[in-house]
Amino acid sequence: MTWVRTIEPEEAEGYVKNLYESLQKVRGWIPNIIKSTTIRPELTRAWNGLFSTLMFGPSGLSRVEREAIATVVSVVNRCHY
Repeated sequence: MTWVRTIEPEEAEGYVKNLYESLQKVRGWIPNIIKSTTIRPELTRAWNGLFSTLMFGPSGLSRVEREAIATVVSVVNRCHY
């Protein structure tokens, strides 16, 4: 249970519902980092856009390098993502 209020899949609507369904289909689960913004769907949309640009947009870094950076940051922050 989180201390941040989130929208659960069964109560999701609109963009959040579509995002949840997509993530469930592709990954088989919904990351808590996504859930953490869902009480403000406009933030969820903006955060998802930023994440997509950082991880998949044009860059001098390869996808593997981006994932390596994300992994190191997660380890330093003691995050399981």
